[in-house]
Amino acid sequence: MTQVLLAVVLGLLFALGTFLVLRTDVVRVVWGVTLMSQAANVYLVTMGGLTGGAPVLEGGHGGETGAVTDPLVQALVLTAIVIGFGTTAFALVLTYRVHEEHGTIDLGEVRAE
Repeated sequence: MTQVLLAVVLGLLFALGTFLVLRTDVVRVVWGVTLMSQAANVYLVTMGGLTGGAPVLEGGHGGETGAVTDPLVQALVLTAIVIGFGTTAFALVLTYRVHEEHGTIDLGEVRAE
């Protein structure tokens, strides 16, 4: 049941991101790309799955063996989040420059000039 719910939520995130990317407003395009990249990060964490024991010690904390996620996947997704944040900030600064140069952030009007 949780897998179906997660699949639906991820599908909606990707669909909303795709919808925003297809707009003519540059800011919406940037937010659409950001939303799709974050949805991909959530997908990767989910596919990391649960393992049977702690990654370093089999006994876990105080002898308890609980399910933990794979730390390698979490480290890679954390790196992807940081890179995505930098890319989004750069894209928004470029959007600001387009607005300063052309007076609009509508891609149709920028192409017409």
